[in-house]
Amino acid sequence: MFSGSIPALVTPFRDGAVDESALHRLVDWQIASGSAALVVCGTTGEASTLDNEEHHRVIGLVVEFANGRVPVIAGCGSNDTRTALWHLEEAQKLGADAALCVAPYYNRPSQAGLLAHFSALADACDLPIMLYNVPGRTVTDMLPETVAELHRRHPDRITSVKDASGDLTRVVTHRLLAGQGLCQLSGDDPLALAGRILGQTGCVSVTANVAPALCARFQDACDRGDWDTARALNDRLFPLHRALFADASPAPTKYALARLHDWLTEDVRLPIVPCGEAARAAVDAALAGLELV
Repeated sequence: MFSGSIPALVTPFRDGAVDESALHRLVDWQIASGSAALVVCGTTGEASTLDNEEHHRVIGLVVEFANGRVPVIAGCGSNDTRTALWHLEEAQKLGADAALCVAPYYNRPSQAGLLAHFSALADACDLPIMLYNVPGRTVTDMLPETVAELHRRHPDRITSVKDASGDLTRVVTHRLLAGQGLCQLSGDDPLALAGRILGQTGCVSVTANVAPALCARFQDACDRGDWDTARALNDRLFPLHRALFADASPAPTKYALARLHDWLTEDVRLPIVPCGEAARAAVDAALAGLELV
């Protein structure tokens, strides 16, 4: 079962290419700061603008750099079931511990289509799957009944869900429908505290890219049931949560990381562009408030 602070890692770029040296340093820093696992090639990792060779190369590098210190969860989603399966098979060969599979985007499949898509993946590959529901990006909403049915059909394959629907009632609904065996994680940093109280076990976090130690301390406080400390840390982190989405993600996150580390750049790939002045000001204020710069 996954728990704690799990950064959805950015993919560092320099001069248009993946910066493998910076990626290595980023992985080491994240683990040393208390991150419980690493998600690679997700939304924040700009997977949609990595070509397939880069995608698989980045997964393999993060597995190599992590070297068994924490689990690696590889982004394997696609709007094409065959392509998603290919990513799953490659991620398993590369040594990933699990796969993050987003609901198919653009096609807008029905709930029956979602059941068929994820069942086909679970039947064809034995890498554990973390469902990823983010209807704000995919348009398709994976309903709780569908999540529960997938876990019922494939309890050893479809083991967890990252929910970024923004609907906190789903934490309870998922548990009532699927039972305690389904691991639930937040996909929204601002809702992570409420999600933990309701029964989620951690957060796949954008903010943890920038403030990994604080995010890990927040999750540790939740684990202990120390809600006063968790609430205080959440209040401190909240301006950063908001600032990192003050412009198209992950541009503000990469700007923040470039402010913190001279070995990282704020380079993004089109159609994402570097964040604007208002977002930079929000990030600067949040970093100063946390005394990170």
